[in-house]
Amino acid sequence: MFLTIKVKFLLGLFIIFSISLLLLNHFVVRIIDTSNEKIITQDLIGMKKNSNVYVKQTFMINHFNNDEIYFQQTAKDMADELRLVTSSEISAYTIKGDLLYQTNASKFSEVIREDLEHALNGKTAYMISYVNSLAEVYYSYPVVIEGEAVGILRFAKDFSLLHEQSKQILNFIYYVTIAIFAAAFLFSYILSRNITIPIVNLSKASTEVANGNLNVGFSLKRKDEIGKLAHNFSKMIEKIKVQIHRIEKDRDRLEELNQHRKQFFDNVTHELKTPLTTILGYAETIKENGWSDAFFFDKGMNHIIDESRRLHEMVLKLLEVSMETSGQETFEAIDVGQIVLDVCEGMTIKAARYTKTIQCKAQEELSVLGSAPKLRQLFINIIDNAIKYGVAHSTITVKAEHVSDAVQFTISNEGEEISRKDMERIFEPFYQADDRRPQEEGSRGLGLSICKAIVDDHRGTIQIVSANQQSDVCIQLPYFRSEGDSYDSLDPLYR
Repeated sequence: MFLTIKVKFLLGLFIIFSISLLLLNHFVVRIIDTSNEKIITQDLIGMKKNSNVYVKQTFMINHFNNDEIYFQQTAKDMADELRLVTSSEISAYTIKGDLLYQTNASKFSEVIREDLEHALNGKTAYMISYVNSLAEVYYSYPVVIEGEAVGILRFAKDFSLLHEQSKQILNFIYYVTIAIFAAAFLFSYILSRNITIPIVNLSKASTEVANGNLNVGFSLKRKDEIGKLAHNFSKMIEKIKVQIHRIEKDRDRLEELNQHRKQFFDNVTHELKTPLTTILGYAETIKENGWSDAFFFDKGMNHIIDESRRLHEMVLKLLEVSMETSGQETFEAIDVGQIVLDVCEGMTIKAARYTKTIQCKAQEELSVLGSAPKLRQLFINIIDNAIKYGVAHSTITVKAEHVSDAVQFTISNEGEEISRKDMERIFEPFYQADDRRPQEEGSRGLGLSICKAIVDDHRGTIQIVSANQQSDVCIQLPYFRSEGDSYDSLDPLYR
């Protein structure tokens, strides 16, 4: 059988209180009884001394030859006198136990005579009789004159007042003890509920969490240890939620990266396979025909050379992507504005071939920490894409300026808008939109992925916005203040 903490706590308190109450009541009764016995004993001892003095004086005044006969003759007078002196009822007996006289017959019962039996054997004894609310003490002792027992005196004294007082004290202690224990038990019960109810709720919440339900609302407005435990439990659930969310994001990202990796190698395999197949086909045909067909030989060699060049260019692009992701080159402070101006001037001839113009504006002293060849390649690729994908007879605008703590480059061209689907994958290697085929042979979709790698290597950002028949490429690179910055204060990747 399963017992909860509250049941165990209350059961234990009940057992402890019950045992304590019984023990306390037992010892209090023993103490009161012992105290009453002392009081009664001392009172009887005093009563015996007084009565002995009276009897001896009586025998000395009225001396008689036979003391036993004299005791029998004076028993009535002595009993009546001692009754007044001791405030108790008295009976006198011979040494054989025969009744001589008794001041109150109703007080002496032949049924109760244990004390008298002891007196007949020469001993002093008393016994206490409790009848209803009355408490009477029967006290008997042999009267000894000059070493000889002459009779027996028996006293019946009422100690009901002492008994009633003891009973009242005992009842008072008993009820006070009951009240204290009841208050303590009630306080313990309230305390146990105050402790066990939050623990039960916390146990239920932990069970829900163990079953996978993290949306458990558990709040406890307390400032004690249990409140701190509940607060820590809630914080633990929140941290578990954060960790699970992070794990889920990492899992999704790893799945996405794995998918991109597979697609990347599939694209690389496809792109490498096509020129290799062409080269292998023409090479095998030329080997079989030899010089017999000069026209086919020249045509085949031209295809082999073209495909080899295209394959060579593709391998170089892949190597560039690999080098950009390694991030091992040492950077230096350069004026990137001048690089932009030089690239725009150099691309003017190609833009004219596509019936386009380039308009370039660059502020002075646009200093960044980076690699001049890589940044030159970055701008060449971006402007080259703007030339290829822009509409005829349009103007490509290039602007370089200082914005806050960054150098911002904006390259804009008029042309067909890029769809949201293509925008999500536009920086992936080998990715090409179906509706945006390049207008120039030799493009394999590696240009923007290289640009993204260069920008990331320079701790910058690149973003493409396409709307209203216009595409804008926005690049931001950290601005380098030569008078305040140093290599030691920069990120280790910049050193």
